[in-house]
Amino acid sequence: MTYLIAADLPRTSAGTRFRALLERPDILAVPGAHSGLAAIQARDAGFEALYLSGAAVSASMGLPDLGILTVDDLCFHIRQLARASQLPVLADGDTGFGEALNVMHMVRSFEDAGAGAVQIEDQLLPKKCGHLNDKRLALPADMAAKINAAKRATRDLFILARTDAAASEGIEGAVARAKMYLEAGADGIFPEALTDVEMFREVAHRLPGVKLLANMTEFGRTPPLTAQQFQELGYAMVIWPVSSLRVAAKAQEALYAEIRAKGTPQDLISRMQTRAELYDVIRYWDYEALDRNIVQTVLPSTSEGGA
Repeated sequence: MTYLIAADLPRTSAGTRFRALLERPDILAVPGAHSGLAAIQARDAGFEALYLSGAAVSASMGLPDLGILTVDDLCFHIRQLARASQLPVLADGDTGFGEALNVMHMVRSFEDAGAGAVQIEDQLLPKKCGHLNDKRLALPADMAAKINAAKRATRDLFILARTDAAASEGIEGAVARAKMYLEAGADGIFPEALTDVEMFREVAHRLPGVKLLANMTEFGRTPPLTAQQFQELGYAMVIWPVSSLRVAAKAQEALYAEIRAKGTPQDLISRMQTRAELYDVIRYWDYEALDRNIVQTVLPSTSEGGA
């Protein structure tokens, strides 16, 4: 599909489609995508939703993940992913880009850009990756106010409240915060940086029936688990937020070193996507065929009306 014809576009909102995916019995596997091309590749691999990581966007812009991004930075990437794939996007809203009114602006902007869900975390700026030390947390009531503001602003965006409290306040603190955020209007909870299976099991046990998200980021504090294992622990969603960027960045690093050392990338040709493969992924020939069809259908024949 080219997704340029109205008939090819989804008839329901991204939020509605994201919620429908969570009603199914199996865990929703949500890979991170850092570009429109990655979004198409994830869709073609069979995934039905995408995650847009603030860390991935920051890194792609050559910036650290310290809350430097703006709402417009994220919206630009949300539009890429949503338009290229037509999948609902779970977008990283960091700390909400301010207080209640800023959160409302962010939620409406994300929803207009095509997001189906938004994640808001309870850190203070400058925020950090959840798997780093020395994170500073907002007061629970302040975070609850942001969640309530988000809920008031959205049409049907799924509101996911992330808490980083496990590292400093333990499971007790994380669960207490989660319950407050749910009362404020959160649709699901993202308990960040849990360090062992028992912690994941305990959170799920103490929040029965809640849509929980697990973060399976590489090189972090969470042990490597599969989507099936998280499902068995009681989780509804699992993300791999920066995996696609990590793989692409490592390949680019090797490419630039190869060109610099040898003056040619020829030895890496076998690891490159061919022109034909790229055109297949982005449906190049479908677009050309669509253009020809429109021209032939709409434009008058050059033989008509000629002198």
